[in-house]
Amino acid sequence: MAASLLARLFFWLWFGAALAAGYLGWLQKLPPLAVPAIVLGLSGILISAYLRVGAVRAWVDAIDLRALVLLHLTRFVGIYFLVLHQRGELPYAFAVPGGIGDIIVAAVALPVAFAPLEPAARRRVIRIWNVVGLVDILLVVATAVRLNLADPGQLRALLRLPLSLLPTLLVPLIIATHIIIFVRLARTERGEG
Repeated sequence: MAASLLARLFFWLWFGAALAAGYLGWLQKLPPLAVPAIVLGLSGILISAYLRVGAVRAWVDAIDLRALVLLHLTRFVGIYFLVLHQRGELPYAFAVPGGIGDIIVAAVALPVAFAPLEPAARRRVIRIWNVVGLVDILLVVATAVRLNLADPGQLRALLRLPLSLLPTLLVPLIIATHIIIFVRLARTERGEG
């Protein structure tokens, strides 16, 4: 109970800080490598908290694995990437591959979570989906870094609300949940979870 309350409090404080950073334009004032450092740093904090803090691990482990998969429905944001590319606000190299990849991962999350499968088959399907999803999000982050180093202005749409919530909140959650899903699947197969 206390871990759940602390987790919710932490999330809402984090959400508020991410919202403030976007609203106040803080991300726009940072050097090109700072934003990916924020993404990786926040992802690392989440993963470390899960692996090292028993109460956090217990709370996250109580969440149905399918709910962690369904968090990735937020990756339908890829549709907005495509819209912004059409408007000339995001470059093709980021918006189209990243947008399409995110849309595919989000769309496949639904049948992965709800298909009537035996537990062993569901774990295999989740593992395959999880590999694809993690590779996709890491490629999106790598592409953003590459493009931002070449010309920081071409990704400025990602530094303003609402998309500023991606590097400061959603992408770290997505990366962390992929790692957590792998850990939980491995523990289940070893008979620990």
